[in-house]
Amino acid sequence: MGHEAAGVVAAVGEAVSGWQVGDRVTFDSTIYCGACFFCRRGAFNLCDDRRVLGVSCGEYRQDGAFAEYVVVPPRILYRLPDAISFEQAAMVEPVSIALHAVARTPVALNDTAVVVGAGMIGLLVVQALRAAGCGRIIAVDLDQSRLDLAGALGADEGLKSDAVDVVQHVLSRTGGRGADLAFEVVGIPPTVKLAVQCLRKGGALTLVGNLTPSVELLLQSVVTRELTLYGSCASNGEYPACLEMIARGAINVDALMSAVAPLTEGAAWFDRLYQGEAGLMKVILQP
Repeated sequence: MGHEAAGVVAAVGEAVSGWQVGDRVTFDSTIYCGACFFCRRGAFNLCDDRRVLGVSCGEYRQDGAFAEYVVVPPRILYRLPDAISFEQAAMVEPVSIALHAVARTPVALNDTAVVVGAGMIGLLVVQALRAAGCGRIIAVDLDQSRLDLAGALGADEGLKSDAVDVVQHVLSRTGGRGADLAFEVVGIPPTVKLAVQCLRKGGALTLVGNLTPSVELLLQSVVTRELTLYGSCASNGEYPACLEMIARGAINVDALMSAVAPLTEGAAWFDRLYQGEAGLMKVILQP
């Protein structure tokens, strides 16, 4: 754990320049090698030898920021603007995932976009789409409170998928065509299917959620309607934009913080999150 964090530089290696003890910083959770085929192409998030701070997957495991100290290479370090608090800076990593997903997608002015899943990343995708110039943003979820928050953060409509025929509603809002774009931010078969069904011919689907390793794809629908699918993995260079957008209020992360608590209460908060307590989104722990 601990891939979303911010803090103060406590020590600097002998070969490091441009940083000093006391600097307020955050870091990209992906440690990339800088030398492989993908790094040389600038696709650092696809690095063959990447490590991910605070992620337990055996393929790229790296202990994260729940330790007293964390050591990172300076190339993934970012200085915090004065206007950003440590709590806000700890949210930059999920913001970067949303911005990367939107940057991967061919967004045009006044497009209609459907965001399936109004959790943390989905709510950030809504904000990024609004900043990118989408004309209509429709959020879809099972939780009405999350849909209400999506509306407060820029969605034009929130559809409760167990109470509304989402596909028919999207068609009614788009002259029978379907949405230009869809973002799937859950990663389970029903939501992937729904996202595909919401799209117009020639539309684009960006897949961000990955709760399950595989899903059934509506292949004929994708082929005969010439849909484009984009996978979106982590982030790749979006941190400076994230920090600037948070600092000037273009992205609201404060609305996503359910609580700020001392680290000593961390176990209790993890348990509450694990139990799915209603209303909890993101809990910030302070050392």
